[in-house]
Amino acid sequence: MTKPCSSLAKFHWVVGIAIAAYSSAPSCYAQKLIEPTQKLPDQAYNNSSISGNLPEAGLSSLSLERAMQLALQYNHDLKLGKTNVDNAEAATTAASAAPNPNLTIQSSGINPRLGIGAGSLRNKTIDSTLRIDQLIERGGKRDLRIETATHLEKASRLDFNDTRRQLKQMVSAAYYDLLAAQHKLRISQENSDSYQATLNAANKRKKSGDISGADVARVRIDALRAENDLLQSANELKRAQSALALLMGIKENFQSIRVANDWPATDNFPASLPPDELIQKRSDVAAAKARLEAALTARKLALAAKTRDITVGLQFEHYPTSPANQLGSGNSYGISVQIPLFTRYEFQGEIRAAEVAVDAAQENLAKTTDAARSELNLQIESLQTTKTQLTRVQNELLPAARKSAEATEFAFKNGAVPVMDVLDARRTYRSIELDAIYTKADLAKAGMSLRISLEELEQK
Repeated sequence: MTKPCSSLAKFHWVVGIAIAAYSSAPSCYAQKLIEPTQKLPDQAYNNSSISGNLPEAGLSSLSLERAMQLALQYNHDLKLGKTNVDNAEAATTAASAAPNPNLTIQSSGINPRLGIGAGSLRNKTIDSTLRIDQLIERGGKRDLRIETATHLEKASRLDFNDTRRQLKQMVSAAYYDLLAAQHKLRISQENSDSYQATLNAANKRKKSGDISGADVARVRIDALRAENDLLQSANELKRAQSALALLMGIKENFQSIRVANDWPATDNFPASLPPDELIQKRSDVAAAKARLEAALTARKLALAAKTRDITVGLQFEHYPTSPANQLGSGNSYGISVQIPLFTRYEFQGEIRAAEVAVDAAQENLAKTTDAARSELNLQIESLQTTKTQLTRVQNELLPAARKSAEATEFAFKNGAVPVMDVLDARRTYRSIELDAIYTKADLAKAGMSLRISLEELEQK
């Protein structure tokens, strides 16, 4: 229904009041939700440079601290995690936006038989309409969208922190794998040299008729096997270098990587799990909590869909008359209100899906909490077990095997024992020596993994 009006001024006044009223700032709660959270340190994630051009001098004596710095700066997974945070921030911005109004301009009432009359375009007998429609959301939908997006953004930031923790643990594990590979290469080189010396001694004894050619052949076989072990150790070193370089984002010169640190101290670690309240603050557990909060808010948003939104329309109509066409109404304005009728569907599917999402988020929180508790418990148990193993290897097995190998070597050089005894003693000593290296690596990895986990909990 329309009412005559003398000019367009009143229409502009009504439109201005309606748009100003709807475009007012959101509620205080919504403003609090959309306040920007603490930004991530951009200097640690500069995408403009790649560490593939690092000089070899910077890699030939690499410390664990430097390796972690490079990984935090250039690792691809961490950069992808930063983009996920940026996407979550964009989603929060989109969720805080109010619906835009729709502008409609149309012309009607053009009668070809009667004509449109003379004069300017404004005086033509054409029914011209200018209309603005604005959707007005009810039930707090906008605030609920903002709250949901904010919880998801928080979860994304916590996921990023958890990715940092896992990356540091993987870098420390790769670092000590490389250290173990370096020690294994050294032991393999020493073992190969020792077998070569034994082979030379066996050849001399053969010339003097002290040992048979079969015994020399056995020594030669073990010497060749030692050379193969040396090649395998060199290959394992390259694989360890490549694994660490990949974590640090290094493209070139990775074969020049040599670690500088020795095995770390593994004392002063807790023998039991941290308090449960600290485990609840771990990044992955906190992220699961934030997703549960987002699911609960999304369920409220789904229920709010049953609150009807309305669409308000304001219209200005210009339909002049002419001598040939007296049907015009001049200038007029109108207002309309559209209300949806839930006669067939009341969003049962969306509400049920939101309820299922809440159940899934609760189960995921319980799973993540149990996994975090189990991981910390496993790290503590692994640390204690490996410390016991290393103590036994270093204090009992390794000294006994070294003493037995040295005595057998001396006896063989003086013709007191057969060649098979010295070969068996050397293989046993080499095996225990490698066991000591692997146990040290396992202990270092377990200790650093636990230290990184505890440092994250202490910072909460």
